Amino acid sequence: MRRPSLDAVRGFDRAVYVVAAGQLVNVFGAGLVYPFATVHFHLQVGIALAIVGLGLGAKSVTSAAGTAVGGFLADAVGRKPVMVASMALTAVALAAFAFVPAFATAVPAGVVAATGVSALGVAFVGVCVVSGFVSGLYTPASHAMTADLTDAAERDRGYALLKVANNVGFGAGFVVGGLLYAVASVAVFLADGATSAVVALVLLLFVPRVDRDDAGGDDGTDHDGGDDRAPTGALAAWWRAATRPRVVALAAVNVGFAVMYAQMQTTVPVVAKEGLGLTAAQLGTLYVVNPLTIVLLQLPLVDAVGGWRRTRGLVASAGFWAVSMLAAWGADLASVAPGTGLAAPAVLVGVALVGGHLLLRTVGEILHSPLASALMSDLGTAAERGTQLSVLEVAKRLGIGLGSFARGVLFDYGLSELLWPALVAVCGLVVLALLALERTVTPRENGARGDATREAVGEIGDDDAAGSASE
Repeated sequence: MRRPSLDAVRGFDRAVYVVAAGQLVNVFGAGLVYPFATVHFHLQVGIALAIVGLGLGAKSVTSAAGTAVGGFLADAVGRKPVMVASMALTAVALAAFAFVPAFATAVPAGVVAATGVSALGVAFVGVCVVSGFVSGLYTPASHAMTADLTDAAERDRGYALLKVANNVGFGAGFVVGGLLYAVASVAVFLADGATSAVVALVLLLFVPRVDRDDAGGDDGTDHDGGDDRAPTGALAAWWRAATRPRVVALAAVNVGFAVMYAQMQTTVPVVAKEGLGLTAAQLGTLYVVNPLTIVLLQLPLVDAVGGWRRTRGLVASAGFWAVSMLAAWGADLASVAPGTGLAAPAVLVGVALVGGHLLLRTVGEILHSPLASALMSDLGTAAERGTQLSVLEVAKRLGIGLGSFARGVLFDYGLSELLWPALVAVCGLVVLALLALERTVTPRENGARGDATREAVGEIGDDDAAGSASE
């Protein structure tokens, strides 16, 4: 491992910095509304909480669908057109949340009667569905663009830069959104749409269309303009790219990682608030560990493991996740201690363990996100990147849903004590799957620096040949 250095932020193509800046501005807009959407539409607009939840859930589902379509389009028509179109459409869709009451007046009475949902609720769910789909188009195109503009030696750092931009933008959005919402609640939705419009304009003006000779890992295909096949041929190529065995295997690994991600939103807050008695303010302060650690360590740590095989970096990530789940398990056990006469020490231990969980899982997150994206971007040709990166993103969304659902089932049936050991076991399965996947990946695909010689590739021998032939 090399010594961590902030030099990791230097040396990218200018367009990579533009994409990262666009990511920051876009996520800043999301941060403006994230804490207030439920509060605004339930308490101020008067939509039933169940319908607000339905709308936000529908937005997540359509976002996943948009991600799949965005991956196909990024390969078929190009990264930049999809990114610009997604942001332009998202600007309109997100600003539309400010006009839900106006849209409600246009909802036919028959729809209200058929669904049993108020006109306000129908309008809200409709805006959620549209905004989720058009915003979902963006991620695979932007990730494919980042891969196109970086070579193998810097691709991991390129994705790490996007991760830092995400966290800086989201955190800043929280702060500004709180101030803006207090002055004019509807303004946060208009501002959210405006940030997407700004990103669309910046991308249009300052990000180039990537020609085949510009894409990292050039394979002689037209990386930005598609392959001029008929639609039927393009759909068949999309299916082949999305279902290659190694792509499916890495996506399955990502489901396992995402199951862990879900616990930060669903389970750990319950342990901290209900079990340890933390207030919302105390919990929020404790959770600052996550974005702060990412901003400080994301680029240096990813650069420090740049000489590792990506699969081994992901194995290390799974190890951090496993230890973090053990820490959360300890906090959960400490939370049942009140009443034994050791309440205060138990609470202190529990809070320390929650803090340890957040720190350890964040290190795991730092390693996981860029390495998984970089590995997936190199498993196929550059013309397949958008599709394959969309598969990775959809797998993440699926895993978060499964993690939340599994937690609910175990808690509802009185089996909550099985959750943490089950999560540690999932980490173990992820490690085994990664080691198996490693046998089918060449050194170049796995992030080897320098010239990958024939002898280096040959170290994989028949296993790699078999893997390539099977795909």
